[in-house]
Amino acid sequence: MNDVTHIVNDIKNGSLKPIYFLMGEEPYYIDKISEYIEKNVLDESEKGFNQVVMYGRDVSIDEIVSSAKRYPMMADRQVIIVKEAQDLSRTIDKIESYARNPQPTTVLVFNYKYKKLDKRKKAYKAIAKNGLIYESKKLYENQVADWIRKVLGGKKYNIEPKASQMLVEFLGTDLSKISNELDKLISVLPAETIINPSHIEENIGISKDFNNFELRKAVGQKDVVKANRIINYFAQNPKNNPLVMTISLLNSFFTQMLMYHGLKDKSKGSVAKTLGVNPYFVDDYATAGRNYPMRKVSQIIGLLRDADVKSKGVGANAMPQSDILKELLFKILH
Repeated sequence: MNDVTHIVNDIKNGSLKPIYFLMGEEPYYIDKISEYIEKNVLDESEKGFNQVVMYGRDVSIDEIVSSAKRYPMMADRQVIIVKEAQDLSRTIDKIESYARNPQPTTVLVFNYKYKKLDKRKKAYKAIAKNGLIYESKKLYENQVADWIRKVLGGKKYNIEPKASQMLVEFLGTDLSKISNELDKLISVLPAETIINPSHIEENIGISKDFNNFELRKAVGQKDVVKANRIINYFAQNPKNNPLVMTISLLNSFFTQMLMYHGLKDKSKGSVAKTLGVNPYFVDDYATAGRNYPMRKVSQIIGLLRDADVKSKGVGANAMPQSDILKELLFKILH
């Protein structure tokens, strides 16, 4: 996020590069930088003649270079944005010749999603020397809650740890989806609001009581009644609560429990740092640690693997997903 802020600030201050090569696994920031350039580098009166959006599947490198070498009309510069540039991956190295001597009055932007340029290639080195290369890396799940907090903080909002965890567990690590949901919240809640689970439930539709976070907590506490209420709710709402997601999150939890049992220092700070969780949740791991000794945790990870195989239709005789989850929870809790 800091790199993106730096890039945007440079553009705001008029310090523009002739080439922006935006690449990597996380499309969110690639889109954000590209959109900022598209909206802000040229005045509206200049865009008609001097701003072009191309798509990788429709153009060749030669056509892009030909456009980039033109001079702007009645403006200081022109902007060329190549969206879905990853469709040019087989020929992208041909940009090297232009990158060695780019047109100074052109701002050429490549949105090269889900792929990366090879750093050993001449094209990479030429762009890095004369332009800017930004690699947008996918966030790990344990980093997304902190990202949510920072994004909201920048807009004068705060969020409770449980509320951010609900978003992560429901939406995964897709920053675009999460950003859209945060925009919904911001549109209906006043600035300075501390967003809580009720706000999430009321405005996004994620149940604050019946979700994977609460299931994990109930399992950790060995609260059989609460765990069964949640999985019955899941059975009635299978589209919003896919079994594969539940198994994945439980597997992450018990894998972390193995790490927890291996810690010599079980202070809150040490546990939070080692497991990559918010200190707010450390008590949940301490409780689960008392309820599930190391040997039982190892057995549960085996049960989760078996359930995952069954959920994919292997050796389960077309067993309903809800029954697989009920069987799994029974074995974990007893």
